[in-house]
Amino acid sequence: MAFCADLSRRAFVSSGFVSAFCGIAGGAQARPSFGYAGSAFAAAGVPAGAIVISQSQRRLYLTQSDGTAISYPIAIGKAGKAWSGWARIEGKHVRPAWSPPAEVKRDNPRLPAVIQGGAPNNPMGARALTLDRSEIAIHGTSAAMRASVGSAASYGCIRMYNEDVVDLFDRVSVGTRVLAVR
Repeated sequence: MAFCADLSRRAFVSSGFVSAFCGIAGGAQARPSFGYAGSAFAAAGVPAGAIVISQSQRRLYLTQSDGTAISYPIAIGKAGKAWSGWARIEGKHVRPAWSPPAEVKRDNPRLPAVIQGGAPNNPMGARALTLDRSEIAIHGTSAAMRASVGSAASYGCIRMYNEDVVDLFDRVSVGTRVLAVR
């Protein structure tokens, strides 16, 4: 919320944007949308081309150099699993295979050691952007997990609709900065 408080102190940022960004108002959208959030992010020190994850809003924003931001609905980490702060995209993967981390395997012992990329039950979906944090990624969803978008459901990863993660994947590169805020 310090990020939100910083935004609200800046006179040229509308209170409507701060309310919407900080989770006070606004509903989920099914597809990415453009808005003028990018200039507010820049005013708060977030560079153009960075990804901002708003956990309270369950939205991912890709800031643009023209003062706009592309907004996507997401699922975030469940209670005690969400993270905040800066990270970087470390890798880009198309239909990646998935091995459950030890914590996930402990909670779900029947999971196989590896689920092949492209398999209908692969939770990584169509694309994955791995971050420089241990076992954390921004990734797509399986058909069974689509309904989780908009909720707090993961072990720390950011889930997106497959069509949205493909769009984001094509717009970012390895090294892109990612900021997660509450």
